[in-house]
Amino acid sequence: MVLMRRHILLPTLLSTAVMYLLSWVWHGVALTDLEEITIPKPLYFTLAALVYLVLGAGLTFIVHTAIEHGWISLKKAFPLTAALFGVAAGFFVYLVIFVLGMSFVKGGMLHVVVDVLWQMLEQGIGGLCVSLGIIYDMHKRYLEAERAI
Repeated sequence: MVLMRRHILLPTLLSTAVMYLLSWVWHGVALTDLEEITIPKPLYFTLAALVYLVLGAGLTFIVHTAIEHGWISLKKAFPLTAALFGVAAGFFVYLVIFVLGMSFVKGGMLHVVVDVLWQMLEQGIGGLCVSLGIIYDMHKRYLEAERAI
């Protein structure tokens, strides 16, 4: 199965875990937004985990596709470029959340700007984690190939 390969699974899980943790820190600790949600917290955290898993898998797919088509060079600022793909994904994710009215924002335009910037930072770090997972996998493959010789 393709999804169970290390080059897909590792970046997906790494980015998912980091983005989920960052979201919890932002909404749960920094802003205390999670105290105001109306659905049960276990359901919210489960659904958030699924959303971040989809985001992590999507970022992994986007970065792998960009590598395959030559849009990202592994030789020049690969982690930064993957992070920029994450920033763009974060912007579009926030647009969807905002349009659907599911944002935590309740305090005017300043909060909208801060929340969109946070979303872009969060997914940018997710893109960075994808690149680090890919780099780690390439390193492991190199070491495994060297042992085979």
